Amino acid sequence: MTKIHLYDKILSPIVTEKSTNLSEHNKIVFKVHKKANKKNLKKNLEKIFKVNVIKINIINKRSRNKITRGKKIKVKGYKKAIITLKKGQNIDLTTGI
Repeated sequence: MTKIHLYDKILSPIVTEKSTNLSEHNKIVFKVHKKANKKNLKKNLEKIFKVNVIKINIINKRSRNKITRGKKIKVKGYKKAIITLKKGQNIDLTTGI
């Protein structure tokens, strides 16, 4: 079994209207590796971004079939994490890692 590197667990931020509204409540949404768990994510986020993580919610999005222009397409599933930060702290998503 290969070991996952510190930066490999966080794949990308998810920037949608819903996730932008969550940022008002000190919450940030990331797409994460399928084998990531809450303990490791908390430790990695605190090391990378130097913030205090209060809570992490993980959601598994299933893969599904979609019909576009009369053709069947398979949309891949992924795992996303909603991270709650300590009040007054934030992560600037525009700078990157």
